[in-house]
Amino acid sequence: MSSADLLYWSLALLASFLVGASKGGLPLVGLLSVPLLSLVMPAGQAAGLTLPIYILSDMYGLWIYRREFDKRNIYILVPAGAIGIAVGWATAHMTNENMVKLFVAVIGIAYCLDAISKAWRKVPSKPADVPRGMFWGTIAGFTSFVSHAGGPPYNMFVLPQRLEKMIYAGTTTIIFAAINMMKLPPYWFLGQVNVSSLNQCLYLAPIALFGAWAGYKLTGVLPEKIFFRSIEVALLIVSVLLIKESVPPLWAMAHGGG
Repeated sequence: MSSADLLYWSLALLASFLVGASKGGLPLVGLLSVPLLSLVMPAGQAAGLTLPIYILSDMYGLWIYRREFDKRNIYILVPAGAIGIAVGWATAHMTNENMVKLFVAVIGIAYCLDAISKAWRKVPSKPADVPRGMFWGTIAGFTSFVSHAGGPPYNMFVLPQRLEKMIYAGTTTIIFAAINMMKLPPYWFLGQVNVSSLNQCLYLAPIALFGAWAGYKLTGVLPEKIFFRSIEVALLIVSVLLIKESVPPLWAMAHGGG
């Protein structure tokens, strides 16, 4: 095995573990999977490779969280996510992936700053209302379609509700399981998922399932306050990484370098 192959499979295994952990209850760590694989392949190909891993991990997540979820969020966000996916598919030929990543990063940082402000002011929780849910759910579906980055806009709507820890984890798992299944046909028609990527997923699947188990166990033992603070910290880190990844190519494009 060459050094390039070793690097590829090392990153693919790590990305698969993170995808699984995200389905076990640590949703934002899955956002790191595409940026990791983008080091060794085009981002669109990386998104296609990881989608079947997401779906397989979703099946395990649906089982472990089958009794812990919030129906109202599911009823609002799944249809909204479908609209976002349709927009992503319709505009796939013209969407600038780096612009979307920068947009997602700005949302994530805006949420973190807002959360700090509200912590100081002790703002009460917000209910799951339809207008905001349709807005943020549509954006989550769109950004999830482009680069599996639906977490920041999703959390803009869900985290302020202050759901109980396991209810939050289960609701997140179920909603993104639905979104990922809806993404599969467009990804297939666009060629991002193909027979070759499915064959590779057979080797990565056990690592993803182990990651889902590990994520679920870690979610169960973390104190609730630490759990949500860790999500906010992860959101901030991912947002900074997305800025670091997206700004240089956008700068080069703006100055005639790409």
